[in-house]
Amino acid sequence: MKKMDRQSPLEKRIKRHVAAREHVFFVATTPGFKSVCFKELFNIHGSIKEINMVNGGVEFKGRLQDCYKANLFLRTANRILMRIGKLKATNFRILEKKLVNFPWELFLPGTPGNNSQPEISVTSIHSRLYHKTAVAECFRKCITNRFNNVPGCQAGNIDYLKQHLFVRIKDDNFIISLDSSGELLHKRGVKKYKTRAPIRETIASAALMLAGYEAGEPLIDPLCGSGTFSIEGAMLSSNIPAGWFREFAFMGWPCFKTEQWAYIKREAEKKIFPLNEFCVFASDIDDRHCRRLNDTLKLHKLSSIVRVENKDFFRFSPSHIFKHTGIVTINPPYGLRLGNKNESIKLLGNIINKLSTSYAGWKYALIVPRNSVTDNVLSNSSSHQFCHGGLDMILLTGKVI
Repeated sequence: MKKMDRQSPLEKRIKRHVAAREHVFFVATTPGFKSVCFKELFNIHGSIKEINMVNGGVEFKGRLQDCYKANLFLRTANRILMRIGKLKATNFRILEKKLVNFPWELFLPGTPGNNSQPEISVTSIHSRLYHKTAVAECFRKCITNRFNNVPGCQAGNIDYLKQHLFVRIKDDNFIISLDSSGELLHKRGVKKYKTRAPIRETIASAALMLAGYEAGEPLIDPLCGSGTFSIEGAMLSSNIPAGWFREFAFMGWPCFKTEQWAYIKREAEKKIFPLNEFCVFASDIDDRHCRRLNDTLKLHKLSSIVRVENKDFFRFSPSHIFKHTGIVTINPPYGLRLGNKNESIKLLGNIINKLSTSYAGWKYALIVPRNSVTDNVLSNSSSHQFCHGGLDMILLTGKVI
């Protein structure tokens, strides 16, 4: 007897036009680190293809499961957008006509109500429709009208895992993208507290990769603060995916299949391997940071990988902690946390002196403001420029000789 097809007409359209097709995805990265993300994408197994570096990040073509994997595994990505539409409009009459006919029900869940509209971000360059607020309002109106007039759309809202549309207008051409990530991807779902001006997890991972960090090798994070470098090193060493402890916006899409996502996570879990001996040492002069970091590590079962102690970087030797050399990661205080440029330069000089005298043979990743770099940097440093928190920064990597 032939099985009854219980899928609704809308579900069939979603499967045919979204789930069964390839899409173009845009991976937004920190300025200066898109080449690292580009390399990461090649290591994700799946149907990913046509990977290209573009303005602001990396683009690739793939299926929905490749988008899921990119969110789960990429350590240096800030956000992943799915391109869902292109159009041209020179006035609001044309724009509204095209948006009302756009199949929003294939991409957005439920029926957007007054309190559950998707967030809409608009940028406009050299276009006649330059008023961003008016453009966003036109989108909201047309989305609501479309849902109200399409048979089979379920009543409800999209508050669960809030959806976010990005609209980019250039020369009257619109590119419409749907955010698959939700919260920015540096939010791993691990840390529940913050310190002043912490380095983002995505930047910490990029720094480790550029410095040549190998999973399981000794890592010292001597000014650990909230422990970003330590946690990233621990997750890398035990092969825990970057997004293992969090949820994503794509989990609220109409095309999302729970069983497909569960399979991807089961396969990833098979490759996680717990370490029985610590390989990361974190320390800070502020005992509060150490206590909070220890609590975080215990909560996520990372205590066996990371050892935390209340120590002053300038008063201990790495040889008392590890038998072999590895990598030292440093994000020293700067800007408002320190005072002025002269103090930053003085601290940098003291750090470099400590590295030169105590860390011979160690690789390093040192993050400093661009205006504090002087001639006293380590002689064999490689320099990587990037932006963080509106500041121009430099990542210095190399090996202490």
